[in-house]
Amino acid sequence: MHVIGTVGLPGSGKSEAATVAREHGIPVVTMGDVVRQETADRGLDPTKDHGSVAQALRDENGPTAIAQRSLPMIEDRLENHEAVLVDGIRSDAEVEIFDARFGEAFTLVSIEAPFEMRAERIDARGRDASAADGGEGLAARDDRERSFGMDDAMDQADIVVENTDSLEAFHDRVRTIIRDEAGQAGDEEESEPTPESESNTEVNQP
Repeated sequence: MHVIGTVGLPGSGKSEAATVAREHGIPVVTMGDVVRQETADRGLDPTKDHGSVAQALRDENGPTAIAQRSLPMIEDRLENHEAVLVDGIRSDAEVEIFDARFGEAFTLVSIEAPFEMRAERIDARGRDASAADGGEGLAARDDRERSFGMDDAMDQADIVVENTDSLEAFHDRVRTIIRDEAGQAGDEEESEPTPESESNTEVNQP
């Protein structure tokens, strides 16, 4: 059994890491889906009100509210799979929940990228309403997520991935983590990353 958790600011690449996990047959529990479902249940717009509902859940039920709701989903998937990826941890309090439950079987991966690069990615995916359309701007999102304890969570990461190169290079790094941490063989024919890609997309063991 192994649980890989990802932490990172919006647009850093957490969703892409989840895509790679799914390609290797690893189920993904997305903590943001808990918030999106709660937003819909409250009759609000997930593209505009996601942030305020995430804050409300924590205000109403404590800083670990979303992690606690995610635990049964993770444990359910572990009944039939050797590994699960948890997408979108946002605080040190949430890290403590997963550490307490899974111990050495839990690996935290921090995915990091500069603000400008993350802003471009978010604009390109077009999933969330912009500030001009009544949504939340990236700077405000960063501030909100940091207020949850994001920086402290990232500081506790077992592995740091600098996602500043190509998408292919990032996928290669995630495959390496999956093989090393979850024992997945991956694609045997996958070529090794080029020296150029390794220079810009690094995996650091703190």
